[in-house]
Amino acid sequence: MARQEYYRKNYWLITLFVVLATALFIIALGLAKKYVRNVIENEFVGKKVDVLEQNIATYNDFFFNKIPEVSFYQGYLDSTTATIYADSILAKYSFVNRIVFFDVHIGHSTSGLSIHPKLVYEFTRDHLKGNIIYDEKENEKLDLRVADDFLGMAGKLDEFIGLADTSRSINNDEINKFFYTILPEKITYMNIPRKEDIKVYKQFEEGNTHHVSIYEHDIFTYYIDPKEIKLENNHPELYEQIEIKPLFYSTLDTDPDLLTTESPLPGALAAYKLYFTSKRSFLADEINRRFLPFALLISVGYFVLFIIGYLIYRNVSFNNRMFQLQYDFVNNLTHEFKTPVSVIKIAGNNIRSAKELKEDTRKHYGKILDEEADKLNNLLNTLLSFTQIENKSIKLKYEQVVLHEFCENIVNSYKIRYPDFHLHYLIKDVSTFYTDRVLLGSVFQNLIDNAYKYSEAQKRELKITIFKQKKQIMFKFVDKGIGIPKNELVNIFKKFYRVKSQYNQQGSVGLGLAFCKELLMFMNGDIQVTSTEGKGSTFLVTLPYAE
Repeated sequence: MARQEYYRKNYWLITLFVVLATALFIIALGLAKKYVRNVIENEFVGKKVDVLEQNIATYNDFFFNKIPEVSFYQGYLDSTTATIYADSILAKYSFVNRIVFFDVHIGHSTSGLSIHPKLVYEFTRDHLKGNIIYDEKENEKLDLRVADDFLGMAGKLDEFIGLADTSRSINNDEINKFFYTILPEKITYMNIPRKEDIKVYKQFEEGNTHHVSIYEHDIFTYYIDPKEIKLENNHPELYEQIEIKPLFYSTLDTDPDLLTTESPLPGALAAYKLYFTSKRSFLADEINRRFLPFALLISVGYFVLFIIGYLIYRNVSFNNRMFQLQYDFVNNLTHEFKTPVSVIKIAGNNIRSAKELKEDTRKHYGKILDEEADKLNNLLNTLLSFTQIENKSIKLKYEQVVLHEFCENIVNSYKIRYPDFHLHYLIKDVSTFYTDRVLLGSVFQNLIDNAYKYSEAQKRELKITIFKQKKQIMFKFVDKGIGIPKNELVNIFKKFYRVKSQYNQQGSVGLGLAFCKELLMFMNGDIQVTSTEGKGSTFLVTLPYAE
């Protein structure tokens, strides 16, 4: 009962381990999934900067590289060169839908500096060659909105000339302040004058009339449509849809599954924003993709944990099994010793208490004492030999063995010992070979004893066949005993292992076949078994052959 309770506790412990490990596995997967989801949702908000920079790259190129090209012409753009320049912009930048070019004259007047437009051109994709919308000679009135752009830049130039320091170059702050006007959907730019021109302009402003020349100056107004920017989603795993919306746009969609974020556009695009949307179900694919390595890593950890648990369980089970085998071994060994000792003691008491012994009685008791002493001696020799073979502490004593003589002696001794045992041998095409006679005799003895012990009374029969096969000699032992279950065949050569059957109830140490296996391995041989329950077993012993 104590042992059953012990194993029951083991199974509860295993069940608890499996439950806890599985719970930790599920919790770890849940936490990993939550972590990945949080990372994706944070990236949904954070990565919009990457998308914004990607999509305003063409606007930045236009603003920082293409617009300043106007200054390269130093105010000498005419209708032809202005057309070429405007055409290059309209062809490359889809968000620029109209360009107005002011061909400006700067000179001296009674009031000081004179700034006025000579010609004004308008360029569109429909009229790439440009339309003249103002000509000074025609005394036309300039459109009020166009006039505001010009007057604004003329005022900035006049202010700049008044403050300009001709001893140094113009810095970036001055360029941004006086030569750009940036409004929502519109940029006005005036070319930066040379230092010599600035000196002349200051003289005009101061009333110096020595200079009567007229100076050329260029002003461009670019009309921007942010909705025409070609959007590119460089994070398609995060953003299901990207749109340009008015700055104060607010969705009316109240779907809790919808995630949104936005980023305002810079400069002339400032009246609009980049608007990002994704459904949680859309992000699920990316979450699962990134979660997969975590799941695999956790699964590997779970598998390793189970392997460790299994190894611990196997080790504990092995130790339990060894304990049980050793326990059975001690019990059986005690029984094996106890029986002969009891018989010897009884025989000794009978001899001692008898007043006189007849000859046949004396021989009978003598035979009993001799047989029981042999049993004890054989048992002790087996244990001692097993230990010596395992420790490699004995050496093989090779000698020439005449097989017929060797088998005849064994068969005759067993006929005397077991009269009801039908033991036969057959030798084919071989007569002698070199081996250790004593160790070979021990193999024969154990296999013959098992054949007798594990056979029913009416089927105690064993046939030994000896034959040569290539460079090996084979010993085949075929009995008609009770046979061995298939699931036990892998265990019968293990030390202290006993097949559970009624034939083992009288006690068995569990060393016989294990001893044979060790002996044959020590002799560079092998042993194999085939068996059918109820019909018998066949043991095939193989040893290297040398004449």
